[in-house]
Amino acid sequence: MATIVRGTIPADEFALSRAVTSVPGLELEIERVVDAGGERVMPLLWVRGATRERVESALDADPSTERTELLADLDDEWLYRMEWVDHVELLLRMITTHDATVLDAYGKGDRWQLRVIYPDRDELSAMQAFCTDHGLSFSVESVREMDGVPAGRYGLTTEQFAALTTAAERGLFAVPRRTTLGELAEEFDVSHQAMSERVRRATGALVEDTLLIGMTDDG
Repeated sequence: MATIVRGTIPADEFALSRAVTSVPGLELEIERVVDAGGERVMPLLWVRGATRERVESALDADPSTERTELLADLDDEWLYRMEWVDHVELLLRMITTHDATVLDAYGKGDRWQLRVIYPDRDELSAMQAFCTDHGLSFSVESVREMDGVPAGRYGLTTEQFAALTTAAERGLFAVPRRTTLGELAEEFDVSHQAMSERVRRATGALVEDTLLIGMTDDG
């Protein structure tokens, strides 16, 4: 059964350690990562939190990256394609040996947070053994199995998924609204407060799982 894992690794055991530690407030977010062959990976990386000049100076000075190419300039954040050539052992192992897919990765300060999907628990266990054997500090924070229920893809309980999808279908989020929380509560045979909490928690979980990539506890 496919398994989604969220975990952290120190920046000095991953990539762009010098860049993220030398520029206070710098934020890095992987859009996509591709195996570039050998001991290299090629990520598409969003960068924000500093001026473009300072960002590119930090990237150029970091020994873990080369062949940096600007793909998009959105004034206060930039999308780069680059090659990582150092401290990518964990990432390479995930992609090439354990059939993992890196859904997203977020770097800030002294650590990176990764969200990775494995085809099954055995591959996750093998990856954890690899980290132990090679002295890598990949700390697993949460494990979620995709048990065939759509809710599992988005970090929702079955009840939250049903409440949120029904609310959307009935027009709770439309302008103007076509239904109310009271009407939904009656349909689900729960109290108004219970329905309100279910929808709010589901919305929060969905936003955190899909939009607030990275370390939401410290911004």
